[in-house]
Amino acid sequence: MMQTLVRMKAIIVKEIRQLSRDRISFGMVVMLPLVQLLLFGFAINTDIRHIPVGVVDQSSSVVGRLITESVKVTQVVDVTASFPTAEEAEQAIENGEVKAVLILPRDLTQRISDGRVLGQWIVDGSDTMISSSLLALQTMPLSDFDFDIRPPAAKTFEVALYYNPSRRSAVNIVPGLLGVILTMTMVLFTSSAIVREREHGNLELLITTPIRPIELMIAKIIPYIFVGLIQALIILSLGNGIFGVPINGAVTQIFLACLLFISASLTLGLVISTIASTQLQAMQMTVFILLPSILLSGFMFPYEGMPIAAQWISEVLPATHFMRMIRGIVLRGADLAGLWKDTVWLLAFTCIGIIVASKRFKKSLD
Repeated sequence: MMQTLVRMKAIIVKEIRQLSRDRISFGMVVMLPLVQLLLFGFAINTDIRHIPVGVVDQSSSVVGRLITESVKVTQVVDVTASFPTAEEAEQAIENGEVKAVLILPRDLTQRISDGRVLGQWIVDGSDTMISSSLLALQTMPLSDFDFDIRPPAAKTFEVALYYNPSRRSAVNIVPGLLGVILTMTMVLFTSSAIVREREHGNLELLITTPIRPIELMIAKIIPYIFVGLIQALIILSLGNGIFGVPINGAVTQIFLACLLFISASLTLGLVISTIASTQLQAMQMTVFILLPSILLSGFMFPYEGMPIAAQWISEVLPATHFMRMIRGIVLRGADLAGLWKDTVWLLAFTCIGIIVASKRFKKSLD
């Protein structure tokens, strides 16, 4: 019995020493629960506030300005833009600049006198959480006005839900799920690429070849680009066929958006691969990246409900930009020109990632 305990003690001491030497694994022991606690306890918020909206005030009256100010006071929305026409406002919704637009008609004063509905909200209904928050404004009270106003018979505003009038959750989830699956698989594929070469003894062969580091990095990601595009085709095809998710955007725009995101995710995996020493470390770092990518990208919880600090972190992640792009193209029929900010970020992320990975990779066994 004593000999058994001695042998077990020796193994326990060895494992503890090995773990203490593996700084990345030891760090993950602390960081993973810490990150999850902060994300779920601080960054995740289903009480949506400060939704960016626009206003089309066709009445150009004092009453219109007072109604706009009353909408701001609710803190549900932030009026971030003003549009001269409803057509320009609808284009802004399509491009993702605002989530909704309040249209106040020219006969606003007469409507107040008659006790009719005062205006109309045009809402991007693709996100069911945001649309639910905005639907609450259709019965918004106007008791704070300092002049006589008759309350409308049933509601204050009409609401028109665009892109998902039936408010089906699958319409919003399926395009977002494409981003989650591509993030998981693409980063996972390349995060162990260089480490695997080292562990399998192939690094010696690469050292003797004339290939340059940046050529190696690009060559590593190209095969997986085709894998990612096949995954995208499968997910969107099944989403359309089984769940009835509409494909409103051009196929070429969807292809280019997926290509940009796949490339960015693969280069992120390559950077991880140049940092990790073993495949286990690469896996741990991949999980560490996946958690915020899924939770902060807007897939499960709206971006607008996150604190400012969490929004800054999410803006760094490629998944956040792809969620906007793929939902904008697939559901709203937008194009990359209208989503140019997200397009530029993914391009820049890919270029910077390849450069960093090639700089960190050294053709040596050290």
